[in-house]
Amino acid sequence: MLNKLALRNVLRSARDYMVYFLTMMLVTAIMFAFHSLIFSEDLRQLFEMALLLAVLIGLASFFVVLIVAWLINYMVRFILEKRSREFGIYLLIGMKKKEIAKLYLRESLLLGVGAFGGGLLLGLLLQQILMAILYSCIQMEYRIRLEWNPGCLATTAACYGGCYLLALLRCRRRFRKMNIHALMNRERLNEQLKESRVEARRWLLPLSGLGLLGLGLMLFFYKNWSNVTILGFLAGLVLVIYLFYSGLAARIVCYVRKKGNGVFHGQNLFLLRQFASKVRTLRFTLGTLTSLFVLALLGCAIALMFNDFQNQMLAVKWPFDIQIFSGDTEEDFRREWEVLEREAHVEESHTYFIYQNGTNPVNTWLCTHLRIFGDDYLNSDGTPNQAEITSRDTWAYYRFDTYIALSDYNRIREMAGLYAVALGEGEYLLHLKERVWNETGDFTGEIAVSGPEGGALRPAGIRTEPLSQDGHNGADYLLVVSDEAARQMTPYYRMLVANLAEKAPDTLQQSLDALESRDSYEDFGSHRVLDSMASGTDQIAVYVYKNMVRDNLIPEAKFLLSSVIFALVYVGLVFVCVALTVLSVQQLSDSARYRFRYQVLHQIGLSRKEISGVILKQLALFYLCPILFAALVSGIISVYLGWMFNFYTGTHTAAAGYFGVSFLMFLSVYGFYFAVTYVGFQRNVLTEPGS
Repeated sequence: MLNKLALRNVLRSARDYMVYFLTMMLVTAIMFAFHSLIFSEDLRQLFEMALLLAVLIGLASFFVVLIVAWLINYMVRFILEKRSREFGIYLLIGMKKKEIAKLYLRESLLLGVGAFGGGLLLGLLLQQILMAILYSCIQMEYRIRLEWNPGCLATTAACYGGCYLLALLRCRRRFRKMNIHALMNRERLNEQLKESRVEARRWLLPLSGLGLLGLGLMLFFYKNWSNVTILGFLAGLVLVIYLFYSGLAARIVCYVRKKGNGVFHGQNLFLLRQFASKVRTLRFTLGTLTSLFVLALLGCAIALMFNDFQNQMLAVKWPFDIQIFSGDTEEDFRREWEVLEREAHVEESHTYFIYQNGTNPVNTWLCTHLRIFGDDYLNSDGTPNQAEITSRDTWAYYRFDTYIALSDYNRIREMAGLYAVALGEGEYLLHLKERVWNETGDFTGEIAVSGPEGGALRPAGIRTEPLSQDGHNGADYLLVVSDEAARQMTPYYRMLVANLAEKAPDTLQQSLDALESRDSYEDFGSHRVLDSMASGTDQIAVYVYKNMVRDNLIPEAKFLLSSVIFALVYVGLVFVCVALTVLSVQQLSDSARYRFRYQVLHQIGLSRKEISGVILKQLALFYLCPILFAALVSGIISVYLGWMFNFYTGTHTAAAGYFGVSFLMFLSVYGFYFAVTYVGFQRNVLTEPGS
């Protein structure tokens, strides 16, 4: 009997909670599709760093499970409250609490199992879409192949089932405490609008605005960030969000009490009372949803930043097909040539020295002027701390300035597809990363570069074309001098660059790395990194390897960046769906109760078209409030993060552009949920009972 009743109740309530059911299907599909990336044998065979993708997706799944558990717990509790009168009647006719609890648990399990089964089928489709996108990102061909991995299925089932079981166990404890009186009156609690202390609480709204302004100023102007200040900033942000809704409800109540100018215009009184009541009773929920929207928008914006870096910078990071570094100036690259001749077809190549003359004016200027260093290399009186600069190699720069002979410089420029340059007698050229030049401008007038026999060289200009300056052709900068001047300097290290006649074999990078011993080089993934090799001041995404094969590194770098992008999109997509589901279900479940209120509006003269307009305004208020506030908060943070990302990586996209694109993507999902809610709400309100 209980099984038949449970099935009947599920079918009866399916229309009211269809958005929740579809969201759980979508969440299951998303979880299954992203988990399939972890268990993909093809990805593990292609990339040794596939473990990183598994770690990032696993970490994302942890946050997804937390928020899905919150959604299920919220919906189970919400449905229980909405059906409290029904359960009270069950008690009145003699059903025991245990029987009612079993009935509700079976209903919830039927709903959950149905959503899980449908989600798995949808997940197979989404799996192919994700795989196709990932392979496209790493510039590899993908052939459709359904993967029904038992580990993926078990992981998804464990995450999904664990969320449901935790929510149902908490629900069971609620049934033990319920009584007939509480159940019959529980539904009315959400209709009450408590208006105590509203005069005091209305000031929380401007207080939250001032708090947000202060946090924004702190974000852009405060310099000494630490773990404590970051935690303080996040705590302040959460506090501002929750204070906003407490103050908003009180401000609306005060406005209505004082009969503001717009209260009696059209249906504003009706809408304001409805909205204030919902904000007052759901202020904690709305604060939580706003936080989810903020996290989703930020995650999407950051994913776009990494995607932008992937599209803009990777193509210019490595201007040569092959780059090989050697700290031994006597190196003849004989072993490397044997590998290249055996596995590839070299079209052109060049071997050359990078020089030093025991001075470091450029190094000193950059260490004491770039924002990234702060005052690390300054004395208390503001002068350069030469002892600190020259005592050891910095993490960014070599100990001495790096020089290259003009003939070598023009040769590698030719190989990189650039035109040759000329120097006059006693001149030098500064080749600088464009990202660094954007911060420093022309500073050659503030430094003194020594030439042969201690004479000063005159600056002949600055070049900023990409020339692999992450430790190979200097770190951030390279000084170009005449061949005669270079011959009087000391060779610093040796370089080999080459271009191939065709695409490099997939194993060429590994073959070159296998030549080096672990005694001389640190192991970073599948590559060897020289201990004394500098890296420049790029941040976030830096590649500093002794051997670099462009055709091998670009797919690997894209896979690494795509791992971060996919994890962020995974979390953001689930967060948005969860938050919008709560908003939709709240409105759709209340629509039956609102039918009487809208019938009253019809009886006092409003047409069905006007009532539809009122419904649209009511839903827009409830939907737009958390979304617009989240857009304001996340927009401020996204602009700051975008500016910092451009500053440290050299990308050129406008800082606000990352947030703009993510917000437009978000609006597409928002529009779907809003349309479904509006159609369902209008149907429930305007359709006559029994029709």
